[in-house]
Amino acid sequence: MSAHTFQAHRPALTTAPAPAAGSPAAAPAPLPAAGPRTASAGASAAADAAAAGRDAYAHLSLTRTVPKEFVHRASVAEVLLTDWQRTGEDRFTVSAQWPRGHSFFTPIAGYHDPLIAAETIRQSGLLLAHTEYGVPLDHSFVMHDLSLAVDPAHLHVGAAPAALTIDVTCSDITRRRGRAASLRYTSTLRRDGRILARADASCTCTPPAVYQRLRGNRTHTTPLALTAPTAPQTVGRTSPTDVVLTPTAHPHTWQLRTDTRHPVLFDHPVDHIPGMVLLEAARQATTAHLGHPTLPLTLTTTFTNYAELDTPCHLQTHTTTPTTPGHHTTHITCHQNNHPVFHSTITTTTP
Repeated sequence: MSAHTFQAHRPALTTAPAPAAGSPAAAPAPLPAAGPRTASAGASAAADAAAAGRDAYAHLSLTRTVPKEFVHRASVAEVLLTDWQRTGEDRFTVSAQWPRGHSFFTPIAGYHDPLIAAETIRQSGLLLAHTEYGVPLDHSFVMHDLSLAVDPAHLHVGAAPAALTIDVTCSDITRRRGRAASLRYTSTLRRDGRILARADASCTCTPPAVYQRLRGNRTHTTPLALTAPTAPQTVGRTSPTDVVLTPTAHPHTWQLRTDTRHPVLFDHPVDHIPGMVLLEAARQATTAHLGHPTLPLTLTTTFTNYAELDTPCHLQTHTTTPTTPGHHTTHITCHQNNHPVFHSTITTTTP
């Protein structure tokens, strides 16, 4: 279970007026039909976008990012999405841009890091939940599963940033008080009209009071002392600050290393270990297990419990016999306090 929580600092963006006592729950106002794009500047950009919904971004563009609050990022530099529009009932198109050199999702042998696609999918779900399904910004998101398959033929880093369009279909939508409480979304990522990746994910959206009851005093835990990193070159990294594993005395077993000062993995304060940290740990454990550089091709992850900051997490890996020459499938399990946290299956090739 991976929860994404972002506390907004603009009340107008965070909450909607509560319906009067005894009256029916207020449904989100319908979005206006697409029309001319309206401009906004400075601190009012996010508020304007929230008020106007997709009408504020009626034509897909790569000229600016969506408001960072919509994707639960504190740093504008970490926002990958640039626009969105509705294309049908529960169908949308989102645009995104991947930089040629990201500070954390660094290229792998000339390919864009496939995990930047996972982060793009994460952001897309948050964006649509807030802008199209009425979820206030102070709600917490719990991702339950994520599957991703990429085509390396379209992952090459080019002479300019990669411009993407993402076709998203939402399904299995449950609503409470007129807002989405849970949904599943499938996505097709295209670059220059060619399919780069396909993904499927599901999440729930939790109001602050409910989240507080679920988490209790866990919202104010003190993280474990930072442990020593595994050698960066063994996990496909060049800097020890980007390593999320610590070696143990047991073969194919690592302790999760959580550096809450990391500017990308911990973009803002959280009360648990974010899902993207767990995915990165699974990828690094795969590389360490295989003993050579890897390029993920498919990734399937199921999150079963929160990963707590104040208790050691341990990852174990094993591989299965490859069915495709040059491909390796690695299974990664993570436990904390003798309870499963997540399970990932990653198929990789050598870049």
